[in-house]
Amino acid sequence: MVQIDRTNAWQALQQHADDIAKRHLKDMFREDEDRFGTFSREGAGLRVDLSKQRWQAETLDLLLQLAEEAQVLEAISRLLSGEKVNISENRPALHTALRLPADASLVVEGQDVVPGVHRTLDHMASMVDRFHSGQWRGVTGQPIKDVVNLGVGGSDLGPLMVTHALSDYQVKDVHEVNVHFASTMDGSQLAAYLTHFDPETTLFVLSSKSFTTIDTLSNATTARDWLMARLAGHGREGIDADLVMRQHFIGVSASPEKMSEWGIAENHQLEFWDWVGGRYSLWGGIGLPIALVIGMEGFLQLLAGAHAMDRHFQTAPLADNLPVLMALAGIWNNNFLDIRAHSILPYDGRLEYFAAYLEQLEMESNGKSVTNEGESVNYSTCPVLWGQLGPNAQHAFYQLLHQGTQAVECDFIAPLVRYDDVEDPATRERLMGQHRLTLANCFAQSRVLMLGDDAIADDGPRPEHKRYRGNQPSTTVLLERLTPESLGALIALYEHKVFVQATIWGINPFDQWGVELGKKIANETCDIIERRDGCNAELKQMDASTRGLIEATWNSSRM
Repeated sequence: MVQIDRTNAWQALQQHADDIAKRHLKDMFREDEDRFGTFSREGAGLRVDLSKQRWQAETLDLLLQLAEEAQVLEAISRLLSGEKVNISENRPALHTALRLPADASLVVEGQDVVPGVHRTLDHMASMVDRFHSGQWRGVTGQPIKDVVNLGVGGSDLGPLMVTHALSDYQVKDVHEVNVHFASTMDGSQLAAYLTHFDPETTLFVLSSKSFTTIDTLSNATTARDWLMARLAGHGREGIDADLVMRQHFIGVSASPEKMSEWGIAENHQLEFWDWVGGRYSLWGGIGLPIALVIGMEGFLQLLAGAHAMDRHFQTAPLADNLPVLMALAGIWNNNFLDIRAHSILPYDGRLEYFAAYLEQLEMESNGKSVTNEGESVNYSTCPVLWGQLGPNAQHAFYQLLHQGTQAVECDFIAPLVRYDDVEDPATRERLMGQHRLTLANCFAQSRVLMLGDDAIADDGPRPEHKRYRGNQPSTTVLLERLTPESLGALIALYEHKVFVQATIWGINPFDQWGVELGKKIANETCDIIERRDGCNAELKQMDASTRGLIEATWNSSRM
């Protein structure tokens, strides 16, 4: 394919951007009283307001032409039908297959993948039932109480984000199982658990697609040694290491042979496949911690919400397609208005980890500078993305948004309804009042970012340091309520947005070779540090800075 910046639509957008750059959002709203209706869409239970983007109907028409020239509809079909859209690794990207219903069929290279997906879900359901019934017991016969998920990246961020977001849906009237997460290779998170937990009632879930990730395996080895010392050692007769491994470890990986080599019992393994990227994997076995918190029924509702967005993505015309429209807004800001920073601002404390989740999803997927054809791109791809809970961010970095020199695109995310199910009337009304206050802040902040000074009643001249330029673009995503279904749809919305942008930019969103390089060099560096040989050839080949840092490590360790 011709690089997208050489197409007619791209050239037309560049010329059009010169005109839009001279205009202010406040003037666009004055000229079109129904701008909200013009640029708002609904799908899969979500409402998306794009009216505060710095564009007009002509802009959107040109962007839709760009999507057509990039063959976005064809790319959507290839993704969802199981074609090999992961070009560099020569395989499909079938995370959407993980949320297909059991009666669906998706044949990929002559094999229907749906039965295998649901066998894993059924296996996971049986595990969850054993935990919730108190029948999953440690080697001393005590029911497991604490489950620690050992993973990093997609094997940590997805389950962590969802379990926190859906904490209101924690299953009741079952044996209590507390779910925890440890991801950092320095052991700081894990050390706290090992200090306070009872090994007799603690189980570890090793979540790693390759089962070679050093972060996860380092934590896992420490956890295994801790269990062995306290359960298989200290004169405990009749408890051997194999029994400890069987009762206190579960593995989730695309490498069952490596799980078995590590010592995880075969019937305590959950499989996922090489056609599911780690950052897209919460929908399958990696989601075991989610199911332990919200139950298997709640987990299936999460999948159903994502599948509803998949269907919308597949069937909605480009002009009404939520992931496509959000992708085009990002393309417009990044490539034509030179806005290369993007902030995610949820106005609900349960979405505390959503921005961190999207940081990986977007920047690991689209942080690329080479096209699928091997050419260097001539344009910006993924913006720098970060975020925080909106109410907290208002007291942190909103100053930069309102009066700084950096243009930033913002996504505001909020549920419309909360706390209406609280039993005590006085508490319910107080909490619902707080939620109305939160919504008021969400809507007011996007309004001020758009209007600037015009959002303020005319109270006379103001000094320059109290002036607000406005004209900052934003999108608002509304959920009726934050439920397993709506959260599933929200996550899938951003997954598909990333794919559409990658399609237009002509890059592969499903590999991460930069990450792999960092791991390789880190392993080599660790070998040098461990050997403590100041004369070794590898150290002499290091740059002066790295060599000095390694030697400082040795000197510090000797003190």
